[in-house]
Amino acid sequence: MALHPYDLYDVRSLLTEEERAVQDTVARFTDERVLPIIGDAFDEGRFPKELIPEIAELGLLGSTLPEQYGGHGLNAVSYGLICQELERGDSGIRSFVSVQSSLCMYPIYAYGSEEQKQRWLPDMAAGKVIGCFGLTEPHGGSDPGNMKTHAKKDGGDWVLNGSKMWITNGNVADIAIVWAQTDDGIQGFIVEKGTPGFAAQEIKHKMSLRASVTSSLFVDNVRVSDASRLPNVKGLKGPLGCLTQARYGITWGPIGAAIACLDEALNYSKERILFDRPVAATQSAQLKLADMARRITMAQLLVVQLGRLKDAGNMAPTQVSLAKWNNCRMAIDIARECRDLLGGAGITTEHCAIRHALNLESVITYEGTETVHQLVVGRELTGINAF
Repeated sequence: MALHPYDLYDVRSLLTEEERAVQDTVARFTDERVLPIIGDAFDEGRFPKELIPEIAELGLLGSTLPEQYGGHGLNAVSYGLICQELERGDSGIRSFVSVQSSLCMYPIYAYGSEEQKQRWLPDMAAGKVIGCFGLTEPHGGSDPGNMKTHAKKDGGDWVLNGSKMWITNGNVADIAIVWAQTDDGIQGFIVEKGTPGFAAQEIKHKMSLRASVTSSLFVDNVRVSDASRLPNVKGLKGPLGCLTQARYGITWGPIGAAIACLDEALNYSKERILFDRPVAATQSAQLKLADMARRITMAQLLVVQLGRLKDAGNMAPTQVSLAKWNNCRMAIDIARECRDLLGGAGITTEHCAIRHALNLESVITYEGTETVHQLVVGRELTGINAF
């Protein structure tokens, strides 16, 4: 029996019927709606906003949340498969869904009041309200505890001042979850677009995530009521809890990018004739393709187990760090190798390898750099914090 070239260990057989249905639905969307336009969108530096209603209609925004808040109650493995299939199209599309679901809807659900949940989550699930997540600052990077943005209590209101950097969805967002230092620790605030003193500025000249909106956020004496504060969390555990949710999805996403690159390189190497034989007939090409399949298989098994741990309530942040480190490194190496197998054709966005390779430069950096996740695992092993 021939094995599936992108699933050599039949990982699909480990999925439930519902999980397979979710994967198939998102795969069709990626094939029919994302892939035909994403190369041009990347070239133009344009986020394809026209896809948002369809993404929402498929139930991909806040998909794991309860139905009463607009979600579908999907399990973690299903959410991971959503991320994998979307990133097979482009990291920018998966990033949009990740930010909306894990970094914006999740904190409102986990840390917000019932009034906040009822007001925002159903419209966010329907794609009527788009969110962004304001944590990273220009000088802070991997050290969120060094946050300069602050919020001061003024009567029944809060006054926010500061700036945020590298914010996905910033210029298309209707609300921002802004994290700020207060006299009582770091707290989160829901800031609406149009609030006086709040501004977003799109970051241009990107060579990565070009089909995604990336922005700087500025809060200059922004006044919000206490009803806009997320009341059920204080300290770094709030934003870090959100990042764990998002990082989990990112452990799955790069697998999709890697599969897309392998698929392209495999087909191209069979079709391209050099020295009177297909490139795929050479030992050097087969060694490269086999090694890609090996690494993809390892990543697939890693995330399925991670998802089962998450669904059982037993997932540890260190396990997420290990999977993000491994799978992002796996995908970026495969994208670069596939670009090489394509020869000169590999540098054009008519093929996907260079686009995925460039996107993965961001994916391996955001939500914790590779070094950060290596140090998280090192701390777990030694009990010593080397940050």
